[in-house]
Amino acid sequence: MPFPHVYSKAGEMIQGDSLIMPRELTERDISILKKLAPECGELTCSGSGHIFHSILPPVSNHFSEDTDDFIQRISRLSDDELTYITEMILKGEESMGCLPLEDIEAFVHLIHERLSKEIAQKVIAAYESGSECER
Repeated sequence: MPFPHVYSKAGEMIQGDSLIMPRELTERDISILKKLAPECGELTCSGSGHIFHSILPPVSNHFSEDTDDFIQRISRLSDDELTYITEMILKGEESMGCLPLEDIEAFVHLIHERLSKEIAQKVIAAYESGSECER
């Protein structure tokens, strides 16, 4: 079971004895986030006030009404954008830990259909080896 996260005064995430530097969203990340959630004005979580450090968690948890809405949103991704997010997941720079299981399944299904079965399996393995709500 993952340990709860504690933030340092500098905003760095501390988990156990290790320090995890949160990812800062790039212009490309922000563009994709706003494509998936056009209503996204601020890049901060309304509940915690923390800046978003990933694309998928805010889309799933803050903007999608339910899994069907999440599916509609992620279906807007081009294959290039889907590949980019997948690569970020495999590098450990995009989090899926905060997503409901149904949204993870929908995202993996989209990867399987549009990219490949092999990439979908790699994303599942990355999800299973990761912690909850890392970023």
